[in-house]
Amino acid sequence: MPRPTFTVTAVWRSCTHVRQLKPATGLVVLGVGISRRTLATAAKVPQNLTEKIVQKYSVGLPQGKCVRAGDFVTIKPQHCMTHDNSWPVAMKFHGLGATKVYDDRQVVLTLDHDVQNKSPKNLEKYENIENFAQKHGIDFYPAGRGIGHQILVEEGYAFPGTLTVASDSHSNMYGGVGCLGTPMVRTDAAAIWATGQTWWQIPPVAKVEFRGRLPYGVSGKDVIVALCGVFNKDDVLNHAIEFVGDAIPGLTVDDRLTIANMTTEWGALSGLFPVDEVLINWLRSRVLRLPQPHPRVSSDRVEALADLLRIGDPTLSPSEDAIYAKHLVLDLSTLAPYVSGPNSVKVMNSLTDLAKQDIAIQKAYLVSCTNSRLSDIQAAAEVVKGRKVAPSVEFYIAAASSNVQADAEADGAWNTLLEAGAKPLPAGCGPCIGLGVGLLQDGEVGISATNRNFKGRMGSRDALAYLASPAVVAASAVLGRIGSPAEVEGGLVSHNLQLVSAELPVDDSGAAAEDDSAAPTQVLDGFPALIEGELVFCDADNINTDGIYPGKYTYQDDVTRDIMAKVCMENYDASFGSKTYAGDVIVSGFNFGTGSSREQAATCILARDIRLVVAGSFGNIFFRNSINNALLTLELPALISLLRQKFKASEPELTRRTGLFIKWDVPNARVQVREGAEPDARVVLEQKIGDLGPNLQDIIIQGGLEGWVKNEISKSA
Repeated sequence: MPRPTFTVTAVWRSCTHVRQLKPATGLVVLGVGISRRTLATAAKVPQNLTEKIVQKYSVGLPQGKCVRAGDFVTIKPQHCMTHDNSWPVAMKFHGLGATKVYDDRQVVLTLDHDVQNKSPKNLEKYENIENFAQKHGIDFYPAGRGIGHQILVEEGYAFPGTLTVASDSHSNMYGGVGCLGTPMVRTDAAAIWATGQTWWQIPPVAKVEFRGRLPYGVSGKDVIVALCGVFNKDDVLNHAIEFVGDAIPGLTVDDRLTIANMTTEWGALSGLFPVDEVLINWLRSRVLRLPQPHPRVSSDRVEALADLLRIGDPTLSPSEDAIYAKHLVLDLSTLAPYVSGPNSVKVMNSLTDLAKQDIAIQKAYLVSCTNSRLSDIQAAAEVVKGRKVAPSVEFYIAAASSNVQADAEADGAWNTLLEAGAKPLPAGCGPCIGLGVGLLQDGEVGISATNRNFKGRMGSRDALAYLASPAVVAASAVLGRIGSPAEVEGGLVSHNLQLVSAELPVDDSGAAAEDDSAAPTQVLDGFPALIEGELVFCDADNINTDGIYPGKYTYQDDVTRDIMAKVCMENYDASFGSKTYAGDVIVSGFNFGTGSSREQAATCILARDIRLVVAGSFGNIFFRNSINNALLTLELPALISLLRQKFKASEPELTRRTGLFIKWDVPNARVQVREGAEPDARVVLEQKIGDLGPNLQDIIIQGGLEGWVKNEISKSA
């Protein structure tokens, strides 16, 4: 059993400053709002809930600094979870020269992805991970105990108002219980093990408002499938999401966990629900379910949180005038059961329409951290009770954790599914990640309550995968085709309602209001106060990591720096090397660096002595790999629009020298783009950006996160 965790309560630091605004100068300043407040007023800086939680867990902030979206901060998360990737993280940890975990109460190790694999190699890896946990006194959950994300929720590592990270993309799920959860890459996890901290850039925050009440038979899975299908133009890519609205109290915690979990597929970096009475009552039920005294989920801790909610403590809700990048609205009362796919979460179909198409299935799945909790198993059992799975269908089930399975067995729902012909699997990821038995074969069609239906993820690339709620998955397993629970009962599929959604304008007038009273950001020795270079425009969206660094070199360990520089971007444009020079600044479209996790996509750019990449947006893994390897990045969507307008009538070029120069004023967190290198050249764009604080500067000075960690370890030696 993991030993008790000592919980440290982080104190929220109130953010107050005097705001003094200069009159407009006549220049067009993009991305800078002018506050309607008086020119010199004392005001508490408004923060959304994401910013408030990050404020608690940021370290090394200047006195009075109030964190905002766009700021680079150093965070010390409450907990950090790794799973089957724990051994590769441990190898990185050892490679950094670390010998001791900084805080053994911060780190959690779980085994969940490949638990069906009994090969000597996998068992050896699992044994290595368990031995590492024992050596360092880390909380460890073995194979069969459940999926790491579910464990963190049911064991209270993900607790309302805290920040918990994991080396897995579905860390967003913790937002379902009011915990800010976000993914980290392996290098980040190793850094946290060694120093207790890593860096994060606070994303733009989108407010997603739920109105109305879910109709009968519509679940949290239908809500997130609708969001992914309706707002399917990368609307929330690399955003943090905060869910609000009068519909929130009508959503169970299990529904919230499902929605938050799949904000990952929606493109977001977190999905945060508020703390309310529904959550408090759920936590009270957890106190009764868990052995007491419990190190994290105790009556005292839950009632203390309930008291804060009762008195309206400001740490539990966004400021009244909090700033959001977007405001999306979904009327839950207009939703119906939906099915995602095939092979894309951006494709939403009404169950009514698919049921008419008589789409035969061969496999059905009730597995994963998305929809394998007790309520999900009960919903599926209610559909199949007294019936049998169709002879042509294999229906696989796995609880999200061993505790969930025990509860489902006690309830009778688990046995109901088994009696219907469902095939049980151990608590773990299994088919969701394409591991173990029951995978989709060539030409097969499957329907699943999991979170991803990308081509080939659950088996063959020649198979089709759909996503739906547990009840619809169970009904389809019985019918032998995609269908509804009503059809299992001999009824008709309900008619579609007219789905109501909207994107509302946001008041961002104070988003980047100038604060002349605030001290400039400190610049460390060895870090440039000004970063400048000519913009080289690679005019394309979704340039992937294979376009940046060819895959054929990825696993060659003897590739020299010169070769890396030579092949940089060659799959995107063979002439890139002849058009770019040391000191240039690459600027590209949106979602730059999407694709694989190869770090060479960042290091090959550095090999060309290019130190800064600007884009409309970045793939998150590329973005983290860049900073971790000392490659600076900037997101400037306005610049992309400007360049595309400027060159729209020109002959197309994959790589274009623009003649425009960028200047990044680090102390004042401001960027200018000018029509030449001369100081008096005309400014065509000026924008306030997030602070690049001393902590992040230090990472760049040390050559990346690994170098920074080594330096920190040497200080404490």
